[in-house]
Amino acid sequence: MSDQRDGVHAHLSEDEKQLHSMGYAQELSRRMTGFSNFAISFSIICILAGGITAFPAALSAGGGASVGIGWLVGSAFVLMVAASMAQIASAYPTAGGLYHWGSILGGRGYGWVVAWFNLLGLIFVVASVNFGVYDPFFKTLIAPMLGIAPESLGWGAQTLFIALVTLSQAWLNHQGIRVTTWLTDLSGYLIFFVSMVLTVSLLLYAPGPLDFTRLFTFTNFTGSEGSLWPQNSSPLMVFLSGLLLTVYTLTGYDASAHTSEETRHAAVNVPKGIMLAVLWSALFGYILVSVFVLAMPSVEEGVKQGIGVFAALLGMLPKPLQVGLGIGVFVVNYICGLACLTSTSRMIYAFARDGGLPFSHALKQVHHQHRTPVAAIWTGALLAIAATLYGDAFIVLSTACAVLLYISYVMPITVGIFAEGRSWKHKGPFNLYSWSRPVAVLATIGGLTLAFVGIQPPNEKVLYIIVALLVVLAVFWHVIGVKKSFKGPPMGERIGRHQAHIREIEREMES
Repeated sequence: MSDQRDGVHAHLSEDEKQLHSMGYAQELSRRMTGFSNFAISFSIICILAGGITAFPAALSAGGGASVGIGWLVGSAFVLMVAASMAQIASAYPTAGGLYHWGSILGGRGYGWVVAWFNLLGLIFVVASVNFGVYDPFFKTLIAPMLGIAPESLGWGAQTLFIALVTLSQAWLNHQGIRVTTWLTDLSGYLIFFVSMVLTVSLLLYAPGPLDFTRLFTFTNFTGSEGSLWPQNSSPLMVFLSGLLLTVYTLTGYDASAHTSEETRHAAVNVPKGIMLAVLWSALFGYILVSVFVLAMPSVEEGVKQGIGVFAALLGMLPKPLQVGLGIGVFVVNYICGLACLTSTSRMIYAFARDGGLPFSHALKQVHHQHRTPVAAIWTGALLAIAATLYGDAFIVLSTACAVLLYISYVMPITVGIFAEGRSWKHKGPFNLYSWSRPVAVLATIGGLTLAFVGIQPPNEKVLYIIVALLVVLAVFWHVIGVKKSFKGPPMGERIGRHQAHIREIEREMES
């Protein structure tokens, strides 16, 4: 590791000291700057992913108001969640992230449940993003440019494409965090650039004068032609349904926490990465989705397009622009999936080193040369591919990942309200001070509201997944005996006993 310490010795020493104080060795390569930590979460949020694929869900719920007002309401909730998460991350910057926080603040059993919600959500994120890379971004946008008829691409082509994409992302992750951060840093700039070009282009080629009242006009489109929602006569439920756009888009920012052990000056840069990723995504995302509403011939026509509304918007542009933007959107979505796999693999690694997974001994192994958790990377990739084998899985995967992640976000925040000042006495540099509890309460309400949106019809399957997960976890904890065998992250006297083992691990990694 000596080559990594040049010029940043003080920060790395402080980071390692803090990591040791939590009972862990510095196994991963700590190369990420503050910008890189921001960029990995910004790349996963990727307004050109969820902002496009989930846009029809909002438009076909309450029309323009579900976008113009709904995005603002949803973003306010998300910012509360992000601020509360950032405060905890500043105190406990480890790769385990939410799992580790849940264990410290709520006990090892509570943390174990958080871990499974977070892990399943992360696997579904990789699956849903790469599903989206295939359709609509490859199948609908790129394939016609290559002379391939979209209708000729069946389940076999879909499965092969997603598998190749995911395995290539795993290979890049395998090569080390330097490769990953180079790509996600690039993606950060590329998302800004492509979003601005797309926004300006749609405004320039809009078929008529811009009608800003669309953004604040509520119309119940549920049950109508092209709508993704069944008929619902409740204005409140219709509006809440539209929040799915924000829920799915503004998620995955726990990646900044999962890469804590690879980030320099983590106690400062991790919370900053979380907050800035959400803030910039909320701002630029609002501009982008608002322009989608303003540029279409009419809201009614946009709703009728259904999931093809973005392709229809892109079709208004000159062919060269369509090609350039289509390729740009495809590339940032590919890197989005790559960053999602990075986050997922770090969670698998962190949970495995505490003995929380089957085959934990293998899954916690770190490659000596690349300093990456290679078994965790490839396992995450294979599980994500498996999740996409059901042909029409995108809606279920995209909704489930958001719901599961927000539940895992809210769980440590909620127990933190009661642990603050008791078991949680020492905070990090990012501190909400007197606002800590009020923000946490609002974050809990907001996070659960966003999760509630995701289990409404026609997404009942997500509720079934949650119930099934809870039943399985209860059986394993109480019946199979995980309650007795799982020790959780090091705490108390165990941390002191781990110090000799930590030094041994680090000597082996440096040899």
